[in-house]
Amino acid sequence: MPTLFFGGGSSAAALPASDRGVGPMDEGRGVAGGDGRMSETSNRRPPVGERIGPDLWAEFEAIAEGARCELVHAEFKGGILRLFIDRPEGVTLGDCEQVSKQVSALLDVVDFGRQRYVLEVSSPGLDRQLYRPKDYERFAGHRVRVTYLEPDGGRKRTVVGRLEGLRPSSPGGAEGEVTVTTDDGEGLDLPLAAIQVARLEIEL
Repeated sequence: MPTLFFGGGSSAAALPASDRGVGPMDEGRGVAGGDGRMSETSNRRPPVGERIGPDLWAEFEAIAEGARCELVHAEFKGGILRLFIDRPEGVTLGDCEQVSKQVSALLDVVDFGRQRYVLEVSSPGLDRQLYRPKDYERFAGHRVRVTYLEPDGGRKRTVVGRLEGLRPSSPGGAEGEVTVTTDDGEGLDLPLAAIQVARLEIEL
């Protein structure tokens, strides 16, 4: 039987999947910032290396929009299907629960897999990863940690600094360039395609 988990970390409480009401949660969890997380375990097995196709992605987006949220990212890795949702006023545990229920029902219909896997729906968190060009525009002015491939030799380099924004590509050109001013004062114009991982730094 699938199991729902409410809360976060080792203090998560488990309820039978047949009990779809809101379960116990840690105080202060389930608010914007990614502390609250809901996971669902399903007795199905997606094929190894399965990618989320555009049709399934569109279904996930529609479900998130129905909950007045935005689908930021979805991925399937290591037996875990993760969906990150967001909204301007912050994501609540109730949002995650609503999206998780509907995605779980959708996966039953499309026969996503045959053996056990985990479905996780959560907010991106304070140290959210930047996935889309518009993420770099939205979070201009924030501190970021960026890992990218250098143009000469393809060596990986990681820098921390201030995100200045995204310079759009020219018609027919690449996706654009991300401008970062490092803590050492170095200005970098990084092709979006060269960025391996970009993540917000938590500023206290």
